[in-house]
This record gives sequence, structure tokens and C-alpha cells, in this order.
Amino acid sequence: MTVILVLLTFATFLLIDHFYSRKRVVTQPVLMAAKREAMPRPGVVSGFQVPENLRYHPGHTWALNESPSLVRVGMDDFASKLIGKVERIMLPQRGQWIRQGQKIATIFRDGAAVDMVSPIEGSIADVNDSVARDPMLARKDPYGEGWLVTVQSPDAKTNFRNLLGGALARWWTEESASRLQRKMPQMMGALAQDGCVAMENLTDQIPDKEWTAVAKEFFLS
Repeated sequence: MTVILVLLTFATFLLIDHFYSRKRVVTQPVLMAAKREAMPRPGVVSGFQVPENLRYHPGHTWALNESPSLVRVGMDDFASKLIGKVERIMLPQRGQWIRQGQKIATIFRDGAAVDMVSPIEGSIADVNDSVARDPMLARKDPYGEGWLVTVQSPDAKTNFRNLLGGALARWWTEESASRLQRKMPQMMGALAQDGCVAMENLTDQIPDKEWTAVAKEFFLS
């Protein structure tokens, strides 16, 4: 029920943001190339980095346009800290068709498995073999070398309209951090206020038997 209420709130904010941002759509393609060449320093919201040039799925994955139809995908900073000392990340095969909001990767930790969902729909163009070999790379550098896959998305423009950006992305990150604190009061010291960074391994504060349920809730899987 909590997830449903949060998603309904998210949908309302997304509708508002859609009308607010219509006037800015014309300038976005011009700015995209510059953003790819020089990634801005991520802002920090409730202890988590939220780069302005990315779009986010509520399940804590991100998407970045590399071209009009090629999209790079990864997990966000909140997810990277929540997964903790991950043992393995299973990625899809090249050429596999992925739907927006459906499984794109599986995280294995302490014998448990949790899926992460895709922010974009399309065919897998490439996978990050470095992450497959060293899954901790996704936790250490989720917005850089820890990317997961690239997707050839014929309808990327429409898909991106369903994602979070700007103020909505920051709000969603703050809401996620607040919900995590309410679920796990013992994590109060692990999270941080804006301007500071949360602990790298939040799962140190979560008993193993509870991690799967918590991760599935936040990853919407």
C-alpha cells in the first residue's frame, strides 16, 4: 500500500512537471551534447548523488541519451549504497528486448537475489563486462564506470517522458531516503543531510533477512 501511495504521488508530480517543462523541450537537444561531454558535478540530496543530466526511474535506475536512439543505463547512487557488498550482477544478453519497468539486472547478495527494472525499452546493444567481472564497480562508480548496459531504443523520446528529472528526481531521492529511515530507524546515523554523503554500505545497518524485502520495495521489483 505504501508503494502504491508513493507512486500515485509521483504520478501527480510527473504530470505537473510535464506541463511545466513543455516550454523547455525545444532547447534540450541542443544542450544534450554538451552535457555528455562534461558531466556536471552531482548534487547531493539526503546524502545521495543525483546528477542533473540524467533521467531516473522510480525503481532507482537511470538513463542517459548517447544518441537519439542509444541510451546508457545504470543504477543510481541510492541503489548502489542499498545493495551493499554485492556478490554478483547478472546482466541481460546482447540483443535481448527489454521493456520499460521490467527486469534489466539481478543483484545477488548473501544468497538472495533482487531484480532491478529498466528505465527504458529497447534492444540491449551492449553490456558492461567489467561490472559482470567486478560487481563492486557498480557500487563504487554507479554513474561512471559502473554503468550496466546500453539500449537501442526506437522510442526513447517517449520513454524519457515517463522518467524523473530535475526537481522531481531530487524529490524522489529525498522521499526514498525518508522512507528508508522510517522503515529502519537504526539507519539514522548512516544517512546524511544535503551536502553530505551517506555511508557507502547502508546494508551494514540492515539484517540480512530483511535486506531482500527492503531492496524489492525500493527497486519496485
